Amino acid sequence: MKYKNLEELIGVIETLRSENGCVWDRAQTHETLTPNMLEEAYEAVEAIREGNPAHLREELGDVLLQVLLHSQIASEEGDYDIEAVAKELKDKLIHRHPHVFGNVHVETPQDVVDNWEILKKEEKTDRKSQMDGIPSNLPALMACQKISKRAVKVGFEWDKVDTLLDCIKSEYDEFFEAVKSGDRFSMEDEMGDIFFATVNLARWYKIDAEQALLMANRKFMKRFRKMEELAYKPLEDYSFEEYDKLWKQAKKALK
Repeated sequence: MKYKNLEELIGVIETLRSENGCVWDRAQTHETLTPNMLEEAYEAVEAIREGNPAHLREELGDVLLQVLLHSQIASEEGDYDIEAVAKELKDKLIHRHPHVFGNVHVETPQDVVDNWEILKKEEKTDRKSQMDGIPSNLPALMACQKISKRAVKVGFEWDKVDTLLDCIKSEYDEFFEAVKSGDRFSMEDEMGDIFFATVNLARWYKIDAEQALLMANRKFMKRFRKMEELAYKPLEDYSFEEYDKLWKQAKKALK
């Protein structure tokens, strides 16, 4: 049997949720498992970045566990089971790949994306706005990218990059005007506009803002750790000039 372990795994989940199963597993609901779903997805992404197949295999298993637990809970509530989840996904993939399972012809990956969006729109007939269907609990940066892309699909776009750059500069001007006023709400509001406009600049150049920021985070932490290694006294005792010199040393050491 090709998927013997998968079928046995489904049985293990059923047992864990049964009367004689695990107290913790039995206590879980869709709501209580929500943080786990997010955490496991992020850990899988981290394993992908590491390029470690064994670690990725483990993390994908943890993601699969979340899918199976949610499906088992739904089955117990009479809603659906893992077979229904698999069938719906199978049907959707076949429908959205008519160039593979039908007679539609495509030339490029972009043709596939364009056709996917057309088919998706046909399926989601309940959506009245371009903004419908964007999850409210997405991380802000990811949500910003989705919102921006949705708006651009209907032509809401800057005419040229210089106009977009002018917009970003004006947002900085408005932020510092808010700083002068001392109004914390206005400062936060204007800072949000700076972030939103900057994400649009990333999208303009086809840069994934989430990945770019993650890369910057990792780079900063790596350099900061090197600073800690190079420091000859507690970092709290460094002056700005000493910090600047140490930072440059750390950057040079990591090249």
